Amino acid sequence: MINSPHDDISSEHPINLLGFTQSQLITFFESIGEKKFRAKQIMKWIYQYHQTDFQCMTDLSKLLRDQLTKIAHITPPPIVKSDHAKDGVMKWLMRSESGSLIETVFIPETKRGTLCISSQVGCALNCSFCSTGKQGFNSNLTTAEIIGQVWQAVHQLKSKFHIKTPVTNVVMMGMGEPLLNFEPVMNSMNIMMDDWAYGLSKRRVTLSTSGVVPAILKMPYKTEASLAISLHAPTDALRNTLVPINKKYPISELLSATKIYMDSLPDKRKVTIEYTLMHAINDRPQEAKQLVKILKNVPCKINLIPFNPFPGTTYQTSSQKSIRAFQTYLQHAGFNTTVRKTRGQDIAAACGQLAGQVDAKNKKRATPHNTSEPIQLML
Repeated sequence: MINSPHDDISSEHPINLLGFTQSQLITFFESIGEKKFRAKQIMKWIYQYHQTDFQCMTDLSKLLRDQLTKIAHITPPPIVKSDHAKDGVMKWLMRSESGSLIETVFIPETKRGTLCISSQVGCALNCSFCSTGKQGFNSNLTTAEIIGQVWQAVHQLKSKFHIKTPVTNVVMMGMGEPLLNFEPVMNSMNIMMDDWAYGLSKRRVTLSTSGVVPAILKMPYKTEASLAISLHAPTDALRNTLVPINKKYPISELLSATKIYMDSLPDKRKVTIEYTLMHAINDRPQEAKQLVKILKNVPCKINLIPFNPFPGTTYQTSSQKSIRAFQTYLQHAGFNTTVRKTRGQDIAAACGQLAGQVDAKNKKRATPHNTSEPIQLML
């Protein structure tokens, strides 16, 4: 996708308008001699009517429709495979421009539907307990490929399953570390929250990060989306092993940056602390006590995630007794603490199972921004 509407606009280099924010669309239309209100019109056609054919956009003049057909297109990433779990969870594999596959997961509940989307092909962050990190990093996704996952999911759920409002929540918790693909991720979330697109609440669009501190400090200038921190350990010594980015940005720096971002939001919101429980690694009473100590001044809610095993891992799932004890201790300490229900395991869509399918010849252990940061996938 061409991120700047001022880039080469011609029939030889058509622009994918999927993924343009409203302000970018305004600039685009003004650059071709059209009024800025065209931006809202085109967003409504793309995201609310799921129309990709300019000739069907009847409130545009015939001249403009013909012009757009020559210089632009609306192309989401194509779906190459879909799976439907016994518990209702759905997973789609979509093909990126690089030719590799990305995964998107829909988790239906009684009063809401959560869509988990990817920000990268693979992941450069070698998290010791996450299957996606084991496949290596291939490439960043464009804004069109990120918002295109939402477009495809909503379109599929409406057209095939006749769900009127299928997606109420979007979480940037799929393949990749969102903050290592900063601008496309920010643009995508802003489109999700745009009233002329999906109009999602800022409380219902959540970015999950392993702790790219400089990017967290940039977020107040780019978005008001909710934030989740993949913590998984209460001490630097343990987190250095589980989440190697901690060696660069230790827990104290991460929590400080998190507080700065949360304080920048216009409403009082709590950050979500994500904590994957692994047997005899981080699920004991001593870790619970240490977690209470480091979070005592952080307005947060805690989401405990039972570890989901994958081939080759040495980690084991915590016992139900250990999980309940850990949760009870945190609750007694005053923290709103939930245990995430594992969903979609039969289609490898549960937390930590989004391994992706990247062709072996395309796999790379590249490291954007000279980091080696891990990502925990959360559904």
